[in-house]
Formats: sequence, structure tokens, C-alpha cells
Amino acid sequence: MANKYTVEERFLRYVQIDTTAQPGSETFPSSLKQLDLARVLTQELKDLGLEEVEMDEHGYVFGSIPSNLAYEVPTICFCSHMDTAPDCSGTNVKPIVHRNYQGQDITLPDDTTQVLSAKNHPYLTKKIGDDIITASGHTLLGADDKAGVAIIMAFAEYMMQNPQIPHGKIRVLFTPDEEIGRGVDFLNMERLNADYGYTLDGGPLGSIENESFSADAVSITVDGIAQHPGYAKGKMVNALKVVADFVASLPKDEWSPETTEKREGFVHPVSMSGELETAQVTFIVRDHDTQLLYKHEDRLKELWNATLANYPTLKSTFTVTEQYRNMREVLDTVPFVTDYAMQAMEKLDLPVKLDLIRGGTDGSRLSFLGLPCPDIFTGEMAIHSRLEYVSVQDMEKATSTLVELIQIWANHKK
Repeated sequence: MANKYTVEERFLRYVQIDTTAQPGSETFPSSLKQLDLARVLTQELKDLGLEEVEMDEHGYVFGSIPSNLAYEVPTICFCSHMDTAPDCSGTNVKPIVHRNYQGQDITLPDDTTQVLSAKNHPYLTKKIGDDIITASGHTLLGADDKAGVAIIMAFAEYMMQNPQIPHGKIRVLFTPDEEIGRGVDFLNMERLNADYGYTLDGGPLGSIENESFSADAVSITVDGIAQHPGYAKGKMVNALKVVADFVASLPKDEWSPETTEKREGFVHPVSMSGELETAQVTFIVRDHDTQLLYKHEDRLKELWNATLANYPTLKSTFTVTEQYRNMREVLDTVPFVTDYAMQAMEKLDLPVKLDLIRGGTDGSRLSFLGLPCPDIFTGEMAIHSRLEYVSVQDMEKATSTLVELIQIWANHKK
């Protein structure tokens, strides 16, 4: 696929635009610098000749490639998110291309304590001969999800340069704030106007993810009893200590991110705040089985009540907020959406693997908004860390997968 701008070149440019999401922000996008990339993508889509190109008032970027078929087929959307995770700095990213990787350790030059090794990252053993891109050691790379953005843009360019390829209408979508769970909060589904979709936000070559966590947030607030500390004996109840007692009562060898894997769910305290009189702890609750999600919340409430029993005079609240649900609940009703992606990879002789996400993507929520949306590989690895990396060849093969996939959809008559 000989594009004017290769997927590598696009990726190297995009990661240098700081788009870190900002938790707790009251704006949307949470960080206005995400619009810097949105504006670049909007102009580039226009330059490629796509139709219906716009950046809306919330920072979503849309574009269309019109159908070239004489009959009607479903409209397919390809989606990636523009923001990067706040877990690690995304400011002044300096990408480095390590050509023809041969299995050696990669020491990042700006912080030589950051060493990418096949021992700790075994996927690298499958990338011998590939060109590996890392950051320089002080920041994340931003492959999550600028690899997906670059893949979709390279795909769009290829399709515009090769109008003989049969396809139905294609919609391109780039979203803000996926990393903080707000990626589709203000998405206008009527404006998007697609029938089925795919996020480009997955990991290893050949993987397609059709299952995510179901997710809730739990917020617990307790009111203590304030007294002057010099005269507090038998009177003061410190809300911070109550919350600390509760967190300390959580199981140490199970039920947490650091002790679970595969299909195991977890309950994870993510923040504590407050003072003597009022304190709060918030959790994320995750499981691939939504019914088990509710059981985790019941168990958490039982543990909270057990702690509170030691402080019978205190008032508290226990609030559960739904975040997203396992997209498989929707995708199982339209199995051909996932099957077509697997067929596209098989045509390219890729090592196809149906996988699950121990997390969520925009596709989780999009599926429940009426756009069934599994997740296709990009090659992004070690995400949210300074050792994040991506293979150029993985991105190229993902681009080729989209070209094959859209042709399969061209045979799906309405």
C-alpha cells in the first residue's frame, strides 16, 4: 500500500501533539489541547477529499467516503480516540524509530532506567525484523490511540487513491476523552449515521476484541464528628480514619487489579479525599459478567457496613453509578460484525485471535448506543507507560485489514 503519507509518518506527527485528557475537568473535551489534533485531522480529511468533514462543537471529528456501489449496504464507521491517558505525561513526546529490531534491549535515551526488553515484554519476540517506535523515556508514546488514528487516516487516504475498490459508505470518527470514560458523552449518533462500527484501539497483531468489562463506579462518603483535638477524648470520630479502616479491610490476595487476570473481576479504590469531618473514597468495579458486577457491589457494601458498625452514630452514603457494559451483550446478536473482521485478517494470513478487553473502549458504549462495535488491533503495547511501543508493520497490517474488511461489507446487501 503506497500512500503519499505512510502510517508511520502520520503516527510520528500525531504523537507530538499533546492531547492528554484531564480527569476532573468540567470542560469537554477535558483538555482543550485535544482540539489541536482534532483541527489537524479535520483539515487532513478535507485535503484527502472526504465528504461531510466537520469538527463539531464538542471536538468530535467526522468524515465520509461515499459508496461506489449500485446497491445498498450498511454504512460502516471506523473510530479511534485522540486523547492520551493522564497516567503518564504526554507533553513533548519525542518518538524514536528503532529500525530492524533484532531482539535487543532498548534503552530509552532521556531516562536510561527505562529499558524495554523482550524478557519483560514477550510480544517483542514476535517482532524481530520490525521497526519499533518508542518514546524517549520521559513520556508515554501515545500509541494508545494515535496508532488507531494514523491507521484510519492511512486507510482513508488509500481508499481515496484507489476508487476502484468496491465499498459502501464509510464514516470516519475521532473522539476526545476516551481515556477518562467520557469519549461518547456528547456524540450525536444521528450525525454519525452509521450501522456498524469498529474501534481501532486494540493490541497484538491479529487480535479482535468483542468483549469488554461491564463497569460501575462506587462513591462512599461518611460524616465524622468534629471536636477540638485538645478536648476530643470520647467525642471525636475522624472520618479520614474511618475510610482508612475500610480500605484496609479489603482483601489482600484477591478482588483487586493486582491479583486478578483474564475473566476475573475486581474492585479497585482509585481515590480518597476529605478531612476530619467528611471523607470520601471512590472505587471502580469491573467484571465481564454484569450479574457478578452487582455481586461485587453487594460485597463491597457489606464490608462498608461492617466497618460502619464500629461507628454506629455516623451517617454515610453509598452511591453506584453505571459507566458502561460488556459490548459482547450486543455483539452476540450480530455475530457477523466480528466474523467479517476475522475473515479480513484471514485473507491477509494474519494470526487471528478473538480476545477480551480487561477494560473498556468507546466501542463498549457505542454498542449500547446502537452501533455494534468490536475492537481491531493496532499494535499498541505497554500502554499508559513510558515503555509504550508500537510496531510500524503492525500498523501497516491493520491498515490493510480495513481495506479487506470494507470489501467484505460490500457483499452484505441490505
